[in-house]
Amino acid sequence: MNKVAKIMAPVLWMLILISACNDSDTTVTAYDEILNRPPYADLTDSIKQEPGKAEFYFRRAILLNTNSLPEPALADFQKAWSLKKEEQYALGVATLLLDKKPEEAITFLNTAIKDIPNSLLLQLSLARGYDAANKTEEALKIGDMILEKNPEQVDVLKMKADLLAKKGNTNEATAILEKAYTLTPFDVELNYILALKYAEAKNSRVLALCDSLIRADSSGVHAEPYYYKGIYYSNINDKTKALSLFDEAVKHDYYFLDGYIEKGSLLYEMKRYPDALKVFNLALTISPKFADNYYWIAKCQQAMGQREEAKLNYQRAYGLDNTFIAAKDSADKLK
Repeated sequence: MNKVAKIMAPVLWMLILISACNDSDTTVTAYDEILNRPPYADLTDSIKQEPGKAEFYFRRAILLNTNSLPEPALADFQKAWSLKKEEQYALGVATLLLDKKPEEAITFLNTAIKDIPNSLLLQLSLARGYDAANKTEEALKIGDMILEKNPEQVDVLKMKADLLAKKGNTNEATAILEKAYTLTPFDVELNYILALKYAEAKNSRVLALCDSLIRADSSGVHAEPYYYKGIYYSNINDKTKALSLFDEAVKHDYYFLDGYIEKGSLLYEMKRYPDALKVFNLALTISPKFADNYYWIAKCQQAMGQREEAKLNYQRAYGLDNTFIAAKDSADKLK
């Protein structure tokens, strides 16, 4: 069953630390017109007056990145770093490179760490760079080096658990998450990660963990605890209980797409195709551009003998996400 857990992959949280910035002049000529009008004009003028002041480039870079202009933002971060070797400038460069150019990020970070060898954040960024480049062993080595000096760094423990899970070391990954939980039981994201691990492993500890999250949710707006319990019951083949918990999940958050997908896929598994199709069509009204939803609609239609409709929806799924090879292959098979 497709587990689409509402857990965010390790996000590039270093951006939170980058506050106040600007851009480079000679390397971003394509953006000159933009840089010379609000909201960048004042900082651009300051750069012209004091071209050697790194802070102005940094502040403009932050502003550019906030406004979805990563290319000139990167140039400004790089200029700031060239003028002054400060951690926040290096993090700006690394964060933008990690997004699409992990190999360049790795090269940059290895150099930057030589200038700031005690920077925990740069080391963590390097580990994330190796991870993004699918160099899991290198990422684990960096993580272990950090933990050797800082054994209670929960973010590093979470990263290490994720890396171990990628290698198939599920039990070790879970043990590390449990250690992290003892350090920060109030970390909601960590609770969710651990709950999913328990649910997928058919570990009944997920029930107590999720019940504690439900008790802590005084406003009753979080769907995740019910969702993870639903996955657990689905995995131990108590489908009726699982369906009721997926219903509870979407009752608490109507827009919780994972709950619809999981419920619909379970109904599909039970060969209740019309019921599954109703669930997916309802999810479609919430998010009409969610590729997984079209894929499951197509699977239901195919199972019901509606081959032309199924092929069209497989193609829609692939059109929305061109990495969705299973959808393309399914469409190609429906000649």
